[in-house]
Amino acid sequence: MKNLSESKKLADFKVGVDNVIFSLDIRQNRLLVLLIKRTEKPFENYWSLPGTLVREGESLEASAERILAEKILVNNLYLEQLYTFGGPHRDPREDPTSYGDRYLSVSYFALVRFEDSGLIIRDLNQTAWHELQNLPALAFDHQEILNYGYRRLRNKLEYSPIAFDVLPEVFTLADLFQLYTIVFGENFSDYSNFRSRLLKLGFLKDTGLKITKGAGRPASLYQFDAKAFAPFKDKPLVFI
Repeated sequence: MKNLSESKKLADFKVGVDNVIFSLDIRQNRLLVLLIKRTEKPFENYWSLPGTLVREGESLEASAERILAEKILVNNLYLEQLYTFGGPHRDPREDPTSYGDRYLSVSYFALVRFEDSGLIIRDLNQTAWHELQNLPALAFDHQEILNYGYRRLRNKLEYSPIAFDVLPEVFTLADLFQLYTIVFGENFSDYSNFRSRLLKLGFLKDTGLKITKGAGRPASLYQFDAKAFAPFKDKPLVFI
């Protein structure tokens, strides 16, 4: 039986950062997530989220940004801290019989536009975009982290202007609608209702320019007006 001093011994933590990097592939209507194939134990040859241990003197955000810089080249990017995962035994390297190191994961959530991003690939078989609906088994508790990130993405799209961080500076309402259908599914809203609601809210500015795609009528190009959006900040269901 353990004595009181043993049962209250403080854990020694190693702090890591894991990034849930989503990409919106508008051309093929896909929501993708970036995965890395592990080359060492534990979970050798399993796919995992891009991650790293935090270096001495490095902030958590700097560590998350370093992962991004090592994996992708991107112009438009949204990044925020997601959640901290620190349950006991989440990492096989922890030895529960000897109070081995605990591995704490501070996760970050990133959103990029697929056509604006390029992979920095050292091995084609070890770094790849995967469709969210067709994922391999993931290492550690990374499926749980990924699920949490997907819920965050959906929530952010409901009430925040996160979509405009990855859209071009000017866009059509059809472009915006397509982005939402990729994440929420084809039946999330009727296009005419979506269009009418957003235009009434007044934070989309008509540039006066038009673009022709295919055989259809020219479509108006809009810009997001952050100042006009300010009264709606953090209010639920602005976009849905």
